[in-house]
Formats: sequence, C-alpha cells, structure tokens
Amino acid sequence: MCGHICPIETHTKFIVLMHPKEFKKTKNGTGHLTHLSLPNSELFMGIDFSDNARINEIIEAYESFILYPSSHAINLSHQNPLAETSLHVKKPMAIFLIDSTWACSLKMMRESKNLHALAHISFDSTKRSEFKIKEQPLEYCLSTIESTLTVLELLSQWQIETIKHEQLEAFLTPFHAMIHYQLVCIQNPLHQAVRFKPKKSKAVDA
Repeated sequence: MCGHICPIETHTKFIVLMHPKEFKKTKNGTGHLTHLSLPNSELFMGIDFSDNARINEIIEAYESFILYPSSHAINLSHQNPLAETSLHVKKPMAIFLIDSTWACSLKMMRESKNLHALAHISFDSTKRSEFKIKEQPLEYCLSTIESTLTVLELLSQWQIETIKHEQLEAFLTPFHAMIHYQLVCIQNPLHQAVRFKPKKSKAVDA
C-alpha cells in the first residue's frame, strides 16, 4: 500500500495510539496508513500510556487535544479549537488519535491517566464509512484514516492548516487501494494473501 500514500505536511502534530490487537492484526490497517500519510506524526502501541515518557513530553510541549466524542468535546464543525484555549498559550497544536475498537478505546482512555486532562474534540459526522470490508458499530462511525481526513478538512476551514484541496482528495488513496486489494482476495479464496485456507482432505484407501 505504500506506493499509494500521498503524504500531507501539517503544522499540527498527530499522535496515533494503537491498541495491541490492532498492531498485531494487520500492518496495513488504517492507523498505520494514517501515520505513514502524515510525516508530522508518531505512532505508539499500548493500552496504558500514563508513564510513556515521549507522550508526556508531547503533552507538555504542545497544546494537546484528543479526538474522542463526549458531552464536553469541542465540536470542530462549529468551533475553532484554538479559540477555546487560553489566549496566552503559544504552543503548537497536537491531536491524539485512538486506533482501536470502541470498547478497547474506552479502556485505553480509562487506563491512560495522562490523557484525562486533554481537551476532547469531535465533529459532526456527515459521511458514511467507505470501509466496505468492515461493519461499523453505528452509521456515523468512521475508520481512523477517514476521521483524520475530516479533521484535516476542518482544520483547513479554520485556517489552522493550509492544505490544498487536491491533497485532501488524495488522502484516502491508500485506504481505497487496501479495500480494493482485500475485496479481490475475498473473491479469490485461493489467493496467497487469504489467511485461512480450507484443509485438504486425506485420501482414503479403497
């Protein structure tokens, strides 16, 4: 999938927090593709990041937010996140992204004490996920890379980022390529990329 990646340079730092299950399951999941598509990003694997020195360093050095829907989240569709922070703060912006199932994400948020103080951000979901090979729990749920694209679009609207329209349009190219590849594999059960293959029946002597 690497040949399909169209990197986008951003002022905002993105931090992908990946659950171990996602890390072990596949190396071309949407969390990995998101990280590879954003040069100004870092990826960490784990559940409890409370004592992760690098993450704590980022939280201290940046005006940090976490993409997580909650009743008190700053809605990027209607609010400029930097306008909601103290005016005297001149730190660069960082956004944490959780790459996991909803159930595992809740545990990661609960266990990682250093994430508790981060302001939550969210957005109005007006798109349906294009993740054809994976059923989302609710119609407004998006994959990590799709959610990141929406965040990039909204940061551009607030002029926090200056990303060209054609770059945003190309951001999901590796995601679409990954889906197409897996659909081809599904249609051809003998494809070498299919993980589980039917066992050959043993010959029975007459």
